[in-house]
Amino acid sequence: MTPDLREVPEETPVALVHDGSTTAVMMATPADLEDFALGFSLTEGIIADASEIESLEVVETELGIEARMWLSRSRSETLASRRRYLAGPTGCGLCGIDSLGEAMRATPAAPEGLRVSPSQIGAALEALPQHQALGASTRAAHAAAWWAMSGGFTCLREDVGRHNALDKLVGALAAADKPRPDGVLFLTSRISVEMVQKAAVMGAQVLVAVSAPTALAIRTAEQAAITLIGVARRDGFEVFTRPDRVS
Repeated sequence: MTPDLREVPEETPVALVHDGSTTAVMMATPADLEDFALGFSLTEGIIADASEIESLEVVETELGIEARMWLSRSRSETLASRRRYLAGPTGCGLCGIDSLGEAMRATPAAPEGLRVSPSQIGAALEALPQHQALGASTRAAHAAAWWAMSGGFTCLREDVGRHNALDKLVGALAAADKPRPDGVLFLTSRISVEMVQKAAVMGAQVLVAVSAPTALAIRTAEQAAITLIGVARRDGFEVFTRPDRVS
């Protein structure tokens, strides 16, 4: 046995606070937390547009980190009517949901028009590890990335939690001061229903993941008109829904 050093990712409780009240506490990697707060607010339906957050401040405390957001008046009133407390460990995507209807909420339909080739998907998968700095150094972080048809990977976020990584990506893209180019959402995790729900909120037409989807994720992607690709490797992948976008 040889003593050695290795890098490990940080994990800390992050409270997402809207209008002075905690909406969720998640265990997350303490990086890109403004993106996380914005993305979570969007994918959970707390806001519909980034402009509805009037102020956002990330504050470190003795117990963890708070992302404090103040909403526009109309959004604040809507949130007050559905206020609940969520407490979720890493990897938990539906913690605190207070009804079956909320868990199985309707997803918006993806737009149409995108076409992607197998060779493009393969090239993107080959390039993806080069952008995963935290994953490469720790082997303990998930990534969510946006691959643009016109320019390769334009945005990537990492986190110990797969849901957190996707929320960070959604927030980063929403905060960008320019339209998001047409492209493909790549995930280094498995595909569960809540990942498909979040992808639908961001308007992704094609979702590619390295692992397989659940049956419910497939049904949800079908309803949302999302092309769902799983078990994706550089030399091949499986298309579970809407294969017409892959040509």
